[in-house]
Amino acid sequence: MKEESKSESSRLPWILIGLTGGVAVGITAVSAPFVTPALRRFCLPYLPATTDQLFNVQKALNLCPKSKPLLDVGSGDGRIVFEAAKRGFQAHGVELNVWLVLYSRFAALAKGRQIFDRTSFSRNDLWKMNMRGYGTTVIFGVEEMMAPLGEKFSTELNDDAHVVACRFPIPGWSPFVTIGEGIDTVWVYKVSSQRR
Repeated sequence: MKEESKSESSRLPWILIGLTGGVAVGITAVSAPFVTPALRRFCLPYLPATTDQLFNVQKALNLCPKSKPLLDVGSGDGRIVFEAAKRGFQAHGVELNVWLVLYSRFAALAKGRQIFDRTSFSRNDLWKMNMRGYGTTVIFGVEEMMAPLGEKFSTELNDDAHVVACRFPIPGWSPFVTIGEGIDTVWVYKVSSQRR
């Protein structure tokens, strides 16, 4: 009897070490995609859109044609993609954070067939993906990345495409509409007007 309890008590520290290690690995696996954006060339952390920003983007989307798919670059939890789908767009969200991509996919499923059928989400790096074929592109960027992003848009988007920039304008580009003010401002651009 004493030998059994002695062997069980000698296993307890190993079990606790294993559990602690498992929890640490789990926490690291979940939190790493939220922390690693700080280590990239352009620090673009996940910040959910505010109610005012969503409202301004909705107004902007009403000005954009629905004939071609919409791309939300850095789609986060999918809010913009879902709003676009409600307005008749076929919408695709691109996000680096695998947990946010999975969350968005499940959220689309929970929102019903109509939204689910009009939306898709993928894990991708905006600098490595090709943006051709999208009629409207939405970006919540940081100031430092907007100029290089403007170059990418000029190179890859078709003349009839629209860009909806949130929080920061694209330097050197002239919007045809500006909606809101302060951090909630949204600039709407026609790509054809930027290539003159």
